[in-house]
Amino acid sequence: MFVKPLQKASSLSLSQNPTHSQYEITDHGYGKDAVKVLHVSRKGPVHTIHEFEVGTHLKLYSKKDYYQGNNSDVVATDSQKNTVYLLAKKHGIESPEMFALLLAKHFLNKYSHVEEAHVHVEAYPWQRVCQEETKTMWNGKGACNGDPKLGNCNFSSIDDRQLHNHAFIFTPTAQHYSDVVMRRNDPKQTVISGIKGLRVLKTTQSSFVNFVNDEFRSLPDQYDRIFSTVVDCSWEYSDTESVNFSRAWQTVNNIILKNFAGDPNIGVSSPSVQHTLYLSEKEVLDVLPQVSVISMTMPNKHYFNFDTKHFQKIVPGDNNEVFIPVDKPHGTIYAQLARKDLRSRL
Repeated sequence: MFVKPLQKASSLSLSQNPTHSQYEITDHGYGKDAVKVLHVSRKGPVHTIHEFEVGTHLKLYSKKDYYQGNNSDVVATDSQKNTVYLLAKKHGIESPEMFALLLAKHFLNKYSHVEEAHVHVEAYPWQRVCQEETKTMWNGKGACNGDPKLGNCNFSSIDDRQLHNHAFIFTPTAQHYSDVVMRRNDPKQTVISGIKGLRVLKTTQSSFVNFVNDEFRSLPDQYDRIFSTVVDCSWEYSDTESVNFSRAWQTVNNIILKNFAGDPNIGVSSPSVQHTLYLSEKEVLDVLPQVSVISMTMPNKHYFNFDTKHFQKIVPGDNNEVFIPVDKPHGTIYAQLARKDLRSRL
């Protein structure tokens, strides 16, 4: 899915509307979507992989392909697909943002009749397999083939681990994506990074009280509830020269988790989803000066308490252990936070 820039830019396309027509094409473009590419960097025994799903969309100055059926300016979507593979081979792959910038610059430099290039890149979440080096015992025997000297063959452990040179595991905790929009006559390039599908849950320290109490209300004050959401977040850079995109993405991800979960032993109180969302966005702007604006959505993933009061003979007492997951309907909370000096220039 192509993400629209968080800061809107006016179209630079020249009108080529036929004089006899009472209609005008006000937006247009075309491209290739869902181009899958895996790049393997083989530097000695240690290999690195990047698997991307890429979309490339072009906007031409001319609209004659629409109005007249004249394809002389059309860079075929199949050619755009080939470009993805050829540039990956020629330049390698570092991050979604860097690869999207590479593709967008290529299309503008190669084809003078292209007005705008929009590239969307989604990274598949591969991580290196890791092996725990501690000598954990199972039933009095070493974890690997009964030999205590070999230690624990737990290849998903996060403690005292050794990363594998060339084996990887798919870890779909959250997806890293990027959108780059470049326009020939606009010196400002739009670079957006994003997190998609970060699903989190905590079992306490979330409340929702003192909201509007009128004849439409049925929800009681909730002083302690399960808080679960699926975070979608995107942010736009004002400076792309001094930023490490991969490190910045991980920083944002960590900030969201920290404001949601808090200290591992103590946690953190959340009086509303809105407040947790705002604190995360504010900290991102505090920590990353290259980010100009950030947008975040947190839909509620409800877990309702199963009412056991009619079953006291079977399970006497209150229930705070068994919950019913409910996907629909759900509340949706979102906000966009921007620097004030940026807003004054828009």
